[in-house]
Parts: sequence; C-alpha cells; structure tokens
Amino acid sequence: MNLDGETNLKLKQALEVTSILHEDSNFKDFKATIKCEDPNANLYSFVGSLIFEEQQHPLTPQQLLLRDSKLRNTDYIYGAVVFTGHDTKVIQNSTDPPSKRSRIERKMDQIIYFMFFVVFTVAFVGSIFFGVITERDLDNGKMKRWYLQPDDSKIFFDPDRAPVAAIYHFLTALLLYSYLIPISLYVSIEIVKVLQSIFINQDVQMYYEEADTPAHARTSNLNEELGQVDTILSDKTGTLTCNSMEFIKCSVAGTAYGRGVTEVERAMNRKKGSPLIDVVNGLNTEEDLTESRPSVKGFNFKDERIANGNWVNEPNSDVIQKFFRLLAVCHTAIPEVDENTGKVMYEAESPDEAAFVIAARELGFEFYQRTQTSISLHELDPMTGKKVERVYKLLNVLEFNSTRKRMSVIIRDEEGKILLLCKGADSVMFDRLAKNGRDFEVETRDHVNKYADAGLRTLILAYRVLDEEEYKVFNEKFSEAKNSVSADRETLIDEVTETIEKDLVLLGATAVEDKLQNGVPDCIDKLAQAGIKIWVLTGDKMETAINIGFACSLLRPGMQQIIINLETPEILALEKTGAKSEITKASKESVLHQINEGKNQLSASGGSSEAFALIIDGKSLTYALEDDIKNKFLELAIGCASVICCRSSPRQKALVTRLVKSGTGKTTLAIGDGANDVGMLQEADIGIGISGVEGMQVFNGLFYIYGSVM
Repeated sequence: MNLDGETNLKLKQALEVTSILHEDSNFKDFKATIKCEDPNANLYSFVGSLIFEEQQHPLTPQQLLLRDSKLRNTDYIYGAVVFTGHDTKVIQNSTDPPSKRSRIERKMDQIIYFMFFVVFTVAFVGSIFFGVITERDLDNGKMKRWYLQPDDSKIFFDPDRAPVAAIYHFLTALLLYSYLIPISLYVSIEIVKVLQSIFINQDVQMYYEEADTPAHARTSNLNEELGQVDTILSDKTGTLTCNSMEFIKCSVAGTAYGRGVTEVERAMNRKKGSPLIDVVNGLNTEEDLTESRPSVKGFNFKDERIANGNWVNEPNSDVIQKFFRLLAVCHTAIPEVDENTGKVMYEAESPDEAAFVIAARELGFEFYQRTQTSISLHELDPMTGKKVERVYKLLNVLEFNSTRKRMSVIIRDEEGKILLLCKGADSVMFDRLAKNGRDFEVETRDHVNKYADAGLRTLILAYRVLDEEEYKVFNEKFSEAKNSVSADRETLIDEVTETIEKDLVLLGATAVEDKLQNGVPDCIDKLAQAGIKIWVLTGDKMETAINIGFACSLLRPGMQQIIINLETPEILALEKTGAKSEITKASKESVLHQINEGKNQLSASGGSSEAFALIIDGKSLTYALEDDIKNKFLELAIGCASVICCRSSPRQKALVTRLVKSGTGKTTLAIGDGANDVGMLQEADIGIGISGVEGMQVFNGLFYIYGSVM
C-alpha cells in the first residue's frame, strides 16, 4: 500500500546501468550525481536524472521509493536519499483532517452557548443592580442593610467601593449560576456512544465471514449520524463491485469468444423475464443459471474453440497467437514461482492487468520471467503442439496514464523484428489504426458495444512492426525527453510517444468483469425503500455504468432515465472544427437546456421522484457544477430517486459531494476505496474508506442498520 491508499503493486526498478553493482564487488567505488526537481507534493511524478560515467540516465517514479511505502519481492536495496524531513512527499501531502462532528454535538454546543449567554446576562444585570444598591446603602448615616454589616466590609458590601463590589458580585454569580450549564450532558452522551460502539463491535449481523472480520468502530463521534443519512454517495469499483477482475470474453479477428454470462446480463434477463442469453454470441445459456466460481482466480473464460490449444484450428489462428502473446508481454506484472508447486503467480499494478496475464497463461502463453531488458514466455507452438521457450528483448515501456489511456511496449523478437504492442481504451485506439489495419473494425466495435451493455470493462489490442531507422529516431527523441529535468517532461514524453503509436494493426478486444459485492442489490433496494437517495460517482463509461446500475438495483424497471451528455451532433461537429471558446459556450448552453428539460419532465410527473433516474457524464458535469448552473442541477438531481455520474474525476466527486451537502443541508454519507475518493470522503458528513474485501461488510452493515430502522 502506497501513500495514495491504493493496495496494489507499484513497480520499482533500478536503472539498468546500476543493476550490475554489488556490495562485494565495485559498489563501494560507485560515484554518481543526481539532478532532480524541487520538493513537491505530487505522488505520481518525479523528474530527475543520474549522471554516471559522464552519461545522463533518466530517473522516473519507477526509481523513487516513497517513505512509508512497503518494499516487496526483493531482499535489500542500496539507494541515495533525495528528499528528507519536510521535503518528503508524505509530509508535503499531510494536511490536518477536517473536523467532523455530529449534529447532536453541534446542537449541544448551541445549547451550551445559549445557556452561558443566559447565565452571563443574569449575573451581569444582577451585578449592576447590586452595585447601585450598595452605593445607596448609606442613608443619613444609617445602614439600610445593617445585617450585612457594610461598615466592617472591606470589599464586598463597601458603599465607598460600589463598582469593585459589583465586579466581585458578578464573578460570584457566574460561579453560582454555572450549574445551569449542563456540562455533564457531554459526558453522558459520550458514554452512550462508547456503549453503541461496543454493540457494533459485537454485532453478529455485521460480521464478514469470508475474511473472518467483525465490524470495528474506530471512532464513536458519528454513530448517531448513520440513522439520519439522507443521501449516500458511493464509488463503484471496489465499493459496489469487488475490484476483482475476471477475464470472461474476448473478440479476436472479428470473432467473439467466451460463453460466460455476466451478472448484468442475469439482471437484465430477470428484468425481462426471459431465459439467460449471451448477448454477444446470442446463445441460450440456461445451464449457467447456477453460478459457478472459476477454478482459477481472475479467469472465468469458457470456450472450447480456444481452450486447450484448440485455437490453432481456428481460421485466424495467427491473429489469435499475436493477441494472446500481446497479453503476455504488454504489462508491468512481476512473476512469482511457487517453489513447492512450480505454479507461476503474478503481482500486478491493477486487477485488470493480472487478469490479462493469467488469461494468457491459461490459454498457452505463460509469462514466467522478467529482467530489466527481457520478458520470457512459455508459448504453445502451433506447428509441434508443444510449449517452447521464447525470450523477447524489452526495448521500451510506454506507460499508461489517464491522458494517454493506453500502454505500449516495444520489443525485439527472436527473429530480430521490432514490434510495438499496444492496448488501450476504444476512444483512443480506433483513431490510431492504419488504413490496412482495420479489417475487423466493424465487428470489433459491435462486440465492444455489446460487452459494455453486459457491464464489462473493455480494452482494444493492436500492434505494429517498426523498421530499424524509425525506431532509432524515436529512441533518440524518447531518451532526450526522459532525460529532461524540466517540469514539462511528461508532456515531452507524450509528444514523442504520439509519433510512434500510430498506424496500428487491430487484433481484437478484451472484456473483463468486475463482480458485484455480495448483498449490494438487496441493500440498495432496501435503502431506496427507506427513502434514502443514492448517488454513484464512477469513472466508467455511461453504458457500463447504466448496466451496472440495473444489476445492483440502483436503476429499476419502469424508471424514466434523464440522460445529460455532450454527444450531440452539433457539439461533436464543433469539437472537430470550432474554437475552444465556442465549444465551451455551446456545451454550457446544451447542459443548461438539458437540465431545464429534465426539470420540466419532473414537473409534468407531479413531483414523483421514484419514477426518475439522472445520468450525467463527466464533460457535462464540468459545466453543471459551475456557479450559475449548479443550483438548477441540484434541484433536478434531488428530484430523482437515483443519480449516476459517469466519467467523473476525483475533483468532480468532491465538488458533487460538497454541492449535495451544502445545498440540501441534510446528512450525507460517502463511501470509497482509494485515493480518487479521498476528497469525496472528506467533504461528506460521514466518510467510509474501505478496501475491496470490506465492501460487502459495509453494505451488509448499512442493510442491517437501515433495515432495522424500517
């Protein structure tokens, strides 16, 4: 687990030029100079270079170990400290957490302030009267209050020092009247909260049997807020779903493979009352109704046409071979061989990547060894039907990021060919295909759309053969960009990679399923019956989010969907030809128009929110959250029973949560599982941060809490 809170592998590697150094040889004589950027809070970038033997070698986040992270898969390291003390990224990112107090505590504060004001006023007014009376105590030499013996008093009742007597009286009155302020109420409520926490910890119905984990109340100051929640804002991946990906379908050379049925397809068929149909292959799969868990974690692929080496008999077996070879090579996973069984397991940066490598292994392309400069596979040879060892020289890794939406590796195979292997989102990959590399584009697009309808996450796979001269020019520019110590190094690298990741040849598409957490559909259904509004904020594409919404009962049969997006022909035409200012103006007007239309639909229905669900994409959300539109957007959203925000960024998640919290004035609950959800969790009245395995426990717990309330 790194500083960003994500419990996945971060690949760290020494530079190739230093990996040959050892303590018992020449390490003690090692001398080099590091040039790097100034300290900053960015966890995902590091700009620097190592000058060794008069040569400059680029340093990237792969060479930077952050304080507080845990090192695995290696026994020891030698390194140089580049940031210390307050310059480290952990300190740069540390902020005081926002103080979250329950409504009861805030109400108690108001009562205490009011009671103190009353006590102060009574004491103050009484002291003024006391001072006036004390000053008039002497009347013609006689004491009016002779029983107080003011003539013997030095301070308290001395008529000659009436103002001082009034001040002392005021202080005395404050002490005497202070019992009107119920300080003990705080103690009583804290005791009640502690007892509630004990009940939660011992509650059998909130026990998660699979991980042998009981509920654990880490703080007690927000217990009573759980019963007052009006709106729940939840992430999808890892929260509603398990974040445990399974390779279930693929499209290769225009042919769809994989006969599994997803949870979304089950939900859709249940909704229609029809038998289970595989939406891509069009097959009746009634026998799959009884759900069977895959024998291999991450692999739930069933198709006799490809399994057990049968792919060699397929019409496009050469394309299938390249497809699975790409899956086995284009990644940053690390293999671990079990010494007892000899089985190869993988540590990957994401569950998707692990699922791809496992699928390649199960279908005959086993990745078993990685070095700084090579990737080794055991491949099924189509000619002999036996597994042979192949070693590919790893030349470059063009890493994935949210802007590029793709990842590539450049390798040299055993025949000496230089290959660019690329996988990425359909929104960027189809535009990079060569004219003669689109043989299966129509069929693949159709399959990808059907996979999205089935709630699956898709990636497009493509490759390209590079000639020596082209690669040489690229490598020089790429090395120059990586060696840059300027702040715009990432931009320079992206510009160089743009020149090589083009004219690709399409191979096909992958489809992986992220299973729903157990109990989520029932929980969401009960929460909706209790009148609690549920918002899902996700980075998935709209089609996937809608189908996941049906699978987890967020969207229900008979609901009318109000969809806000910027996929209109006018906006798309402007994006191709128009100026940025024109696109912004037109987009804002379009979003405002769609929001007003949605409000009109609500008004026409008589204000019944149960019949409506609002679905909005990230582009539209950018304009909907602007100051002059956000209140109208909130009015529309509040009028709907369910809201799904697709393609939303971490900042948008936080802004939406802030809008709901401030706009409604009611209690909000946010649930998330990673760094992109931190802003949302901090903005909400109650924030629940979970790991994937705890998602079921949280939702079962909510089901129990609100089920009891009902």
